[in-house]
Amino acid sequence: MFKKDISPGAKTKVKSSVQRAIRTKVTETYPKLAPYIDEIIPKKSQLDLVKLPDRVSLYVLDGSPLFWQHMDDPIIPHLKLVHQFPHAFPKMKIDRGAIRFVLSGATLMAPGLTSKGGQIPEKENELKEGEIVAIEAEGKEEICLIGQLKMGSEEMKEKKKGVVMDSGHYLGDGLWNMQFD
Repeated sequence: MFKKDISPGAKTKVKSSVQRAIRTKVTETYPKLAPYIDEIIPKKSQLDLVKLPDRVSLYVLDGSPLFWQHMDDPIIPHLKLVHQFPHAFPKMKIDRGAIRFVLSGATLMAPGLTSKGGQIPEKENELKEGEIVAIEAEGKEEICLIGQLKMGSEEMKEKKKGVVMDSGHYLGDGLWNMQFD
């Protein structure tokens, strides 16, 4: 989604009522972030909305990107926020062979997760289609991709092929490299 460099569009201030709604939506979507919500979006702070191409909205606080949302899709955290609170998001791990493809913006495919170096959660921690998931890379410390699943974890284990995530925010993409003044 953010393969090319992006130039930010119009920047507007978010109303306090909308800001409260965003805080609520974030704590509902990511319950493990709830204890840190006052640190992420302080109540008296001013959140800005930056319009991006392809109907993407980016929420920025004091020049620091926090969340992005494509039209009415779920609100997804920026990778810089994910790196601050990596324990707050469900994770999967890709194998070494998939790293270069993911970091060049390719679609995440099931073989990258089901092969020897990949990891998919066990049945008791099953991830469903549509959930927002952080993707770690084998042998690396930082999370390299975050996006919405196109197939559940049990289906991935069963089929071992197909599209897992077709768009997301990855290290080095246009959203990661965007400059805020």
